[in-house]
Amino acid sequence: MAPHILTKRKKDAGLIRILLSFGPCRHLWPTVAAAPCDLYASGGTPCVAAHSPTRSLYNSFTGALYQILRNSDGSTLDVYPLSGGVANVSPQDQFCLNSTCSIAVIYDQSGHGNDLTRAPPNNFNGPQSDGYDNLANPVGASVTLNGQKAYGVFISLGTGYRNNECQGTATGDEPEGIYAVLDGTHYNDNCCFDYGNAENKTGAAGLGNMEAIYCGNCSIWDTGAGPGPWIMADMEVGLFSSGDGSNNPSDPTQTDRFVTAMVKCTHNLWAIRGGNSESGALSTYWSGVRPSGGYNPMRKEGDIILGIAGDNSNGAQGTFYEGVMTTGYPSDDTENAVQENIVAADYAVGQYNNGQELTVGSSISFHVTTPGFTTSYIAHNGTTVNTQVVSSSSPTAQQQTASWVVEKGLGNSNCFSFESVDTPGSYIYESDFHLMLGSLDGTLAFGESATFCIQAPLNGQGSSIRSWSYPARYFRHYGDVGYIAGQGGPEFFDATNYYSDDVSFIIGQAFA
Repeated sequence: MAPHILTKRKKDAGLIRILLSFGPCRHLWPTVAAAPCDLYASGGTPCVAAHSPTRSLYNSFTGALYQILRNSDGSTLDVYPLSGGVANVSPQDQFCLNSTCSIAVIYDQSGHGNDLTRAPPNNFNGPQSDGYDNLANPVGASVTLNGQKAYGVFISLGTGYRNNECQGTATGDEPEGIYAVLDGTHYNDNCCFDYGNAENKTGAAGLGNMEAIYCGNCSIWDTGAGPGPWIMADMEVGLFSSGDGSNNPSDPTQTDRFVTAMVKCTHNLWAIRGGNSESGALSTYWSGVRPSGGYNPMRKEGDIILGIAGDNSNGAQGTFYEGVMTTGYPSDDTENAVQENIVAADYAVGQYNNGQELTVGSSISFHVTTPGFTTSYIAHNGTTVNTQVVSSSSPTAQQQTASWVVEKGLGNSNCFSFESVDTPGSYIYESDFHLMLGSLDGTLAFGESATFCIQAPLNGQGSSIRSWSYPARYFRHYGDVGYIAGQGGPEFFDATNYYSDDVSFIIGQAFA
């Protein structure tokens, strides 16, 4: 007798059990974990786009998750999953040693070819000389999944990904579901940190021409409870937390480090759901009709964005770990099973620092390692951070300008901030990629701009000091002035000559 195969999703654990019956004998095969897109398929709403640099979103997927670009020479490397599905980043770490790297392509795992690459130029031109948006640097989003190291997509201002030639995604008023795992602590109030369905050109097309998950505290349109960030839907010319275009007290401020965000729609019904990606169930923040004034029916165009708005507005920030788009309106049960799978993936914060160890409260100096400039240290002249020749015989006042107190990061306590010894209460921060000295003003933006992480040195000496806000940029001295510089970027101080030396410093005891 031919075997009868029964596939069943077990709701409580998000598992697929395969039961084979041979006449009177039954054999239960070992439990196989169902990945998110397996669960969506079993619920009748298959994935038509699936993006994740951290893991496979299908149990059987073994293709490349993303492509790394090495900035020093333009070489590329595809990153594949290990047997358990988590990205194998060891080859990447070796490939990027003594250089900086960017995520060039986030591959679509669904088979539809909906890969994400640099968002192209338009009326919101990117900061690069060719008008394209920046690429994300992976080290800013280091995580672990069940104890295995992986990297997310850290979106800084000016960074964005897009595909304007997608296949299989919802268009017009067709139903769809979207989910993403995001960092609930990395956001701002600018437009728009999105993932999802967008116009098929890089410009705003009109009301209802897109439908994407948004996470941030932009309050130009709708808002949720508290100060934000909130999970909302970007439907073009509006971010919505409900159907009436106002405040939704049921849409809470997200405080979790890892956030599951979901938006789904079918004709004149749509919903927002969310939860903690590390534990617990999903909650429904909105379920009801579309906003009035042009959003029913929808006119979706079916292309995909990440980190930007439909018109390519690229002033937002956030971190993306995984996400999918489906065809059809997923059931709550299916989404609940996906949430269980996300929780079981065991996301946790990864390593922020891998250079010299620093002690909070200690006083330090930053000694230049570039040949010909090794008598210089990072110092300041008023509010300008620069390099100066300093020694034990220098005047005390000058020694103090080259001395810094290590503090917990003002924008992220896993990294560090550096307070001036001679100007207490003032910290090194970046402004338009220039290193400056400024007083703490209590804002999130200043705290993040004054936060830096300690990395292994690019030239093998000491450490390199990475900007938390712009992970592709490091402390650099160039013409005796301090910058956060990229390797081969658009600014004159991003020049590749001597880059590895100029961004490597020996962190030693302070002069004063």
